[in-house]
Amino acid sequence: MLFRRTGQLRKKYDKKLLNQLDQLKVEWEHKRSLMEKSFDAPREFTTEAKLAEAKYFYLFKEVKERKISLKELK
Repeated sequence: MLFRRTGQLRKKYDKKLLNQLDQLKVEWEHKRSLMEKSFDAPREFTTEAKLAEAKYFYLFKEVKERKISLKELK
């Protein structure tokens, strides 16, 4: 009984992790495209873009480490 709940919680948090990963990817791509379009980007903006990239790749590594598959969650 306890182990069934663990499986449900894992699926719930795996979905949440994938949603966050998607949101961070969109944010990172948006900031990256703005950086490419800007002529002289402010220092703070480049820092925010690098931070968004780091967050995205951190969660990406977490997904790979947990071996999460989109097919399993659907």
